[in-house]
Order: sequence, then C-alpha cells, then structure tokens
Amino acid sequence: MGDPESRPTAGQRLGAQESMGISTLEPGQRPPSMPPGRHVSIKVQMLDETEEVFEVSQRAPGKILFDLVCTHLNLIEGDYFGLEYQDHRKMTVWLDLLKPIMKQLRRPKHTVLRFVVKFFPPDHAQLLEELTRYLFALQIKQDLAAGRLTCNDSSAALLVSHIVQSEIGDFDEAQNRQHLRKNKYIPDQDILVDKINEFHRKHVGQTPAESDYQLLEIARRLEMYGIRLHPAKDREGTKLNLSVAHTGILVFQGHTKINAFNWSKVRKLSFKRKRFLIKLRPDLNQSNYQDTLEFLMGSRDCCKVFWKICVEYHAFFRLFEEPKPKPKPVLFSRGSSFRFSGRTQKQVIDYVRDSEFKKIPFERKHSKIQSNLSLSPQPSERRPEVPKQVSITSASCTFGDQPDSPAKTSRLPKDTGFVEDTAGQQPHHTPSSRRSPREGQSAEQAEEEPDAVGQGKGQQLSGKRQSEHLSTGSMTNSPRLSETSMNSQGTLATQKQILSPGLSPDARQPSPLTSPLLNDAGCVRTDDEDEVRRKRFPTDKAYFIAKELLTTERTYLKDLEVITMSFQNAIGKDEAMPESLRNVIFSNFDPLYKFHTGFLKEVEQRLALWEGRSNAHIKGDYQRIGDVMLKNIQGIKQLTSHLQKHSEVLLELERASRASRKLEVLCRDFEMQKVCYLPLNIFFLRPLHRLMHYKQILERLCKHYPPTHVDFRDSRAALADISEMAAQLHGTMIKMENFQKLLELKKDLIGIENLVIPGREFIRLGCLSKLSGKGLQQRMFFLFNDVLLYTSRGMTASNQFKVHGQLPLYGMTIRDSEEEWGVPHSFTLFGQRQTVVVAASCASEMEKWIDDIKMAIDLAEKCNGPSSDLLATSPPENKSPEDSTLDQESEDDLSASRTSLERQAPHRGNTTVHVCWHRNTSVSMIDFSIAVENQLSGNLLRKFKNSNGWQKLWVVFTNFSLFFYKSYQDDYPLASLPLLGYSVTIPSGSENIHKDYVFKLHFKSHVYYFRSESEYTFERWMEVIRSATSSASRARILNRKDSHPY
Repeated sequence: MGDPESRPTAGQRLGAQESMGISTLEPGQRPPSMPPGRHVSIKVQMLDETEEVFEVSQRAPGKILFDLVCTHLNLIEGDYFGLEYQDHRKMTVWLDLLKPIMKQLRRPKHTVLRFVVKFFPPDHAQLLEELTRYLFALQIKQDLAAGRLTCNDSSAALLVSHIVQSEIGDFDEAQNRQHLRKNKYIPDQDILVDKINEFHRKHVGQTPAESDYQLLEIARRLEMYGIRLHPAKDREGTKLNLSVAHTGILVFQGHTKINAFNWSKVRKLSFKRKRFLIKLRPDLNQSNYQDTLEFLMGSRDCCKVFWKICVEYHAFFRLFEEPKPKPKPVLFSRGSSFRFSGRTQKQVIDYVRDSEFKKIPFERKHSKIQSNLSLSPQPSERRPEVPKQVSITSASCTFGDQPDSPAKTSRLPKDTGFVEDTAGQQPHHTPSSRRSPREGQSAEQAEEEPDAVGQGKGQQLSGKRQSEHLSTGSMTNSPRLSETSMNSQGTLATQKQILSPGLSPDARQPSPLTSPLLNDAGCVRTDDEDEVRRKRFPTDKAYFIAKELLTTERTYLKDLEVITMSFQNAIGKDEAMPESLRNVIFSNFDPLYKFHTGFLKEVEQRLALWEGRSNAHIKGDYQRIGDVMLKNIQGIKQLTSHLQKHSEVLLELERASRASRKLEVLCRDFEMQKVCYLPLNIFFLRPLHRLMHYKQILERLCKHYPPTHVDFRDSRAALADISEMAAQLHGTMIKMENFQKLLELKKDLIGIENLVIPGREFIRLGCLSKLSGKGLQQRMFFLFNDVLLYTSRGMTASNQFKVHGQLPLYGMTIRDSEEEWGVPHSFTLFGQRQTVVVAASCASEMEKWIDDIKMAIDLAEKCNGPSSDLLATSPPENKSPEDSTLDQESEDDLSASRTSLERQAPHRGNTTVHVCWHRNTSVSMIDFSIAVENQLSGNLLRKFKNSNGWQKLWVVFTNFSLFFYKSYQDDYPLASLPLLGYSVTIPSGSENIHKDYVFKLHFKSHVYYFRSESEYTFERWMEVIRSATSSASRARILNRKDSHPY
C-alpha cells in the first residue's frame, strides 16, 4: 500500500494540520496518536475487492485502524461503514473501535478484515458525498451477487442495468452481452440478459454518479435492503431470523418480514445466556399486552453480537451525540460495558453540511468511463431534527420509561399522500397539502406509518426525523409514476410515464398499507398464523355475528370520541361557542359515550370467553350474546331522551355558525383534522344510526337461532326493544339525514344563499353531460324536490362547484332525445324558462335520472305550485351559462381527472360530490340512506394485483368508502378508498388467488383483493360493498320514508 501522506487526506481537505480521517469533529482537532510498540500488518479488503495492508501498533485500538482506512479512501462520511471479520468461532463480528486490535484478532496475519457498510440509512439522499454513494453502490452490488439482497426479476434486471451503465456507459448490444458474460452480478443472470439490456437502453447519457444514485433509489425500497439476518427461534421453536434497521428490530421468516418493533415501542433490549429479550413499553389500550418478547439464539455469543449491533443502530440513528462512557464501578461490575463509539447520523450530516470540502477525484475500479473530477452535489437539503441522548445500562439498552402513543401525540407526518398507479395498482408517496383523510380521499392518499419516539429518561429524536427516514422522495422520484400526476389545486395534469430513480422494486410501493402492520398483540400475523387461528377459534355463525357487534361497536365508540374528546378539546372551550350549544352537545353525548364504553367492555369480555381465551373450562355457558344485548339495550332505552335531542344539536350548531363567523371557521378547521375523517355533521347522527345496526344484528341472530336455542329468547326480547326505539326515532333520523345532506351540499356549492330551507329535500346528485354550442360538456347536477341545479367544478382552492343554472321543476316535462340529437343516453328537460339537453354516461344512469326527475316533478306539482324565488344569482337569461364559465377546466384536465381521484386540496377537496365528478356517476338520497344502514368494521387481509403478500388492516366501511387503519385503536385512518364506480366480484381461477373468502374490487385498471376470516364475514363484506357500488331500487326507499320537511 502506498504511503497515505503521498495523497491529500480527509483532514487536509478540511484544512486541519496533521489530522487523520473522520475523527476530526472540528478542524484542527488531533486524533489519538499511534501508541508506541511493535507494529503489525493488518489486511483489509475494500468494497472494490482490492486488498490493502495497514501497519498499526499492537496496542492500537480499533479506531486507529479504521481512521487509517478512511484516510486512505479520503472518506469524510466514514461513520456509515465498519470493519468486519470472522473470529475464532467462525462468527462474523464487527471490529470494536475502543478495544485494542490484538485483543480482538487472535491471528492478525491470517485474518482479513472487510471494509463494508455498517449503517444503512433509509434515504440515500442523506449521503452527501459522491464517494460515499459510490461505496454504497458497491455494497449493493456485493449483496446482489451474494444473494443477500433478494428481489423479483424485474427489479434485479433494473439494478444490474444501472450497474452496467456505470461501468461501461451507454448501451451497445455487443458490448453489453460480452460484459455480462464476463461479469456475474446476480444468480441466474443468463435468463435476464434481455431484460437487463431492455432497461439499459433507457439510461442513455447517465453518468456513473447518476447511475449510483438511481441504483440506491431502487435498492432502498427493497425489503431486504441493508438486512443482515441472525438466526433465532421463538418460544414455540419456530425458526426465525432477527435483524436490525434504522426503524427498530425486525423479525423474518425466511426472507419475509413478519414483524417489526419500532424503537418507539421498545423500552429495553437485553440478553441472558442464549435468550434475546425485547421489553416493550406498556400499552394501556391493549388488553392482551405482552411486556417481554423472548427469542432463542444459537449461543450467548450470538446474542451478544446481535445485541451490540442493535445498541449501535439505535444510537447512530436516534441519538443526538455519542453517548458518554459510564463511570467505572468501585467494587463490582455487572453486565457489559459496551457502548456505541463514533458520531451519530445527525452529527455526520450536520458536520458535512456545515463544512466546505475541496472536491477530490477518486477512481472507479470497474468503470471504463472517465470519472468526474468533482463530487456530485447533494440532491436533497433536508435537515433532520436534533435527536437526544438515551442511556444504555448493563448488558441491555434502555429507551426511556414513558409509554409512547403515536396516535395521541400527532407524530405522523402530515405531508405525504398517495397517487393511484394505473399500471401496477400500488400506491406510492407524494408530497401533498397538509390535510386529513376525508370522505373521498382515495386509498392512494394516506399517511405514513408512525414511527414516533417516546419521551423517556433520555431525550430522543422527534417524529419528524422518523418521517424523513420513512419518506420515499418527491413525486418525480416516486416508483412507477402514473400517467396522471397532481398539482396543488387538486386538478390533474398529464405527464409522461418514466423509468426514474423510483422505478418500483418488486412492483410494490413503500406505504403504510404495504408495510407489515402490527396486530392486536403487537405483531404481524402471517397467512399460516391466520389459518391456525381460524381453525382454533369458534366457527359458529352466531360467534361471527357477535364479533360483528364487537368490531362495529369499537368503531362507533371511536366516532363518539370525535365529539366528546376531539371536538370538545378543539372547539368546546372556545368563547365563540355559545354556552347553550356547548350544553346541548356535551350533555347529550357524554352520557352516551360513558354508557357505550361499558357496553363495549362487556362485549369484549363475552367474546374472550366465547373464544376460550379465558376460563376455557366454562366457556360453553358463554357462547351467546343475546343476554348482553338485552341488558344493555334496556340501558339504552333510559337514554332515549338524549337521542331525541340530537336533532336539536344539528339545528343549534347551524344557527350558531350562521351567527358567528369565528365558530364557522373553527368548525371548518376541525373538519380538516385527520381525526374528523367524515363530515362533522355525520358524527352527530351516529347514535341514531347505531340503533339501526343493533336492530340488523339482532335480526340476523334471531334468524340464525332455532326457537329452542338458549340465546333465542334474550335475542328476541332485545330485538323487540330496539325495534320499538328505532320506530320512535325513525322520523327524526330521516329528517336529520336530509338536513345534514343539505348542509353538506351548501359547503360544496358556491353562489347559493338559501339552499337550506324548510320543505326542501335532496334527491340525487351526479354527473351528466350538457349539450351546448360547444358540444357536450361535463356538468354536476343536483336534484331537489323543487329545483334542478347544474354546476361545474371551480378552479378555486376550495374546489367547490359553481352554479351555472337552475331549472324549477314545477311545470317541467322530460323526453328521450337519443334519436333527435344523435347522442347516446340523452334526454331533454323542458322547463318554463329554459330547455336543457343532457346525456348520461350509460343507460342505467339515464334511467335513474329520468325516474328521479319524474318523481321530483310529481312532488313539485303536489306542493305549493311554482317556486317563488331562485336559489341564487344565476347568469342572465340572455347570456349563455357557458359564456360565464371562465373557471371551466380544459378537456385534458377532465379526461385526466376521470382516471384517478385528485389530491385533496384545502377545504372540500374530496367529498362524495367530487368522487361522483371524477368517476362520472351519481348517487341518490336513497343510496345515502342505505349506506347508513350498511356499515361494517373488522380486520381484512389486502393484496394488490401484482404483489405476493397479504397485509392485515383494520377496515371500516362507511359513507361509500373503505377506510384503512393499522389497528382499531388508531384515532384516524391511514388511507381511504371511495367505492363509487367500483365493481365487487369473486376472483376467477386465472388470477391465481388460491385462498378462501376473497373478494375483488376493481375500477378500470385498479384492482384490489380482500380476504376475510369466515364465510359469514365474507358475505357481509360483499353485501355492504355492493350497497355502495350499485344503486338501490326505487321501491325500497319509497317504503322506507315519506316526505319529511325538517
């Protein structure tokens, strides 16, 4: 090896005299000098497969050798790397930088240390130097060749294509094939040569530095990126593998991740002999909380090796600075004195960014391209927040004492979203406006999985940094960009689909929905575990009916918390809220919340007995639910007075909002919070809706039981009681549903002052094409019992719909016009003042509109005659409404918007109205009323069209949408999927879904598979989803309600 002094050192690049390597935290600071004594030669194999020899003193600690290696490489960001070797037990271990080298290497002359990547950051943009990224690219190349970085063929071919581009430059077929014959980058490379060449053709003009960046962008999205497996077993003897990453401890079965323990949830790591112990923070929300998880490893040494790397990973990614050494005990020492030595990632990033470097060229050993003489500029300027220190004691690492509650501390990043991918159906992250998941927010618009840090004894890094760790880059670097991307106004602009740094590995996008999610016990359940659980738990239909009661009650209680906790904390104490309104809201909702909290606890206890999780020897006496229902429904009857006052709540809130502009703004701001995932007014009607759910559950239970069943009498009595209550409150509920819908539409429309008036009823809203001098133009129509409005979507930040015209229904006639105008599914509306020709998207839509308009005309005729005044100022009669549509969208915007839902902009960005607009469909008050009855909650396994694994999610169906949660305890959804326009079917044999109880949702090219746990739950999910994806019959609603002016 050449003399290190013959070339510029890293310290000299920073202007520090006689300074060596990365140990200089400040220019001019002198590292420890070489101890005296006889020198020994140490061999180190570099990442480019060269071997260097370094002379160090026998007394020198490992840090001296590591600094020499970094000095030799001119490496500033050396803290991400380490030296590993095989010890006398044939175990691969890391060189301890604090211990003398000779105490670690028994035979230094026969030992070759390997300079490799030790800490894999979640985002390669945090690597600020081109040299560092080049060394990471070499590590990825090694991992691919060794089979450690596993992926599908497409991802492997794409990775290799970037490696080849960096080594030989632009594509030349003959040169490519010759190069691939000589170099093996992946196992079974020969069968992928054509695919590699196909990708390589698209990298024309890409420099080696750019190829490294692209390579890391793809690799970091792979599940096995940076993973080093440590064999272990669980308590049942199942063979597993443990690993550590920047987020925490990971558990693998083979090469499949089945569980993850975030640092925020880990209180302490320790080992005792062969047992590796993970102590978790207490979770008060989990009844079956498990304090300590135990894994059995091969030996004590294996445990200690893994424990050490866990301590180092935690310190490097989570602490603000290097932990201080513990004082030596006076008499006895207990446990390990090991601690992390070196700079943390925060220190490295700040140090490199705050310093100025002289750009030094370096040699790419395998590259035939002339390397750039200057290092690449850093592509991202994100600065992590300052992490704080954690104490590490004994042979364990302690992460603080306070429990962490991500849901309560709002540590989820608010600036990420999803875009529908028309090619792969996988969601991927893009920046979006700071907002909450709303009624129409698509399943491709979600928050990332929380990775917040608890506040314990040591001070820790805030959730923002973890969100940066989990972020997946900007939209332009996102995997498989769809052909429609979004702008800040929520409109869609067509973009060219590209193969970029973000081309998806394994055809999957990183998201909270595709990440393994924790189940109730804090772990991810695999398919096999699900099968075992399914066979172990009861199979009686009554059990699954009772379980539906449990799951929907959990959701109902969360909805009550929106009012009793979130709304009260946000607005209830504000002076803008009148005392009378405050009293009528909380005096009615607080008793309900208290009662249903106790009810839920009783149901949970009964289901636990039924499942045999406690008192299994007497569970036969508890395989029923009717007695619990009867007892509590009698309790609900005593709260009827509170339920009857819920109509007053909506009316009082509307009056107060009209009187106080400040209160109106407060309510609107509260609706934009993540916890308010539905329009606020809907939560005030939830107690009335819940009575309908109890009635349906008891009807199914009584239908299932034979009259001789022990639970039949209680169930029938409970059904009689709840039916009586529902009948008493039915009229109130119908009136309030209509009133709530009018209030909701008032927010969606601009140019209307008196939409909400006594006697007006909403009937249908949806898309129709209006024929004008410019041809067919998409318009949003709103049908009431006295007037028909037509609007177009405005280009304002609020995304409201602007009224262009209104047609009074009194005296209107309607006629089929397909033959007259030559436009399919068209009909003409002849009003007293105006004639309008419109066309529906299909025959069924046309039929629904004609039926509803005819019914509305009949209602108008029976009422008080012609409507007195128009609703709002509309364009003058002598001026075409189309002439005033300066805010009209372009045809490109319209065609693009129909393929995918837009990103939700501030205010009213993704309501049901917007979903109908984008999916070119309609929905009636009948459908809204039926949707109220068909609500469902529970765990489902979800799979994308091109993915292999199933992810467990807590799913809530309400308001025509599926809302996805990590668990039922979460306060707000991670994402949602509006179902209007979707079709629900059973997968065909050609789709290779070899599982029971699977249903398929698809809309155009978007396909999702969902798997339920039993035949009953499968049928229930199919039933409720069909209610949202297909319109109800006219007869059903006419039997359900009459005209109810509020």
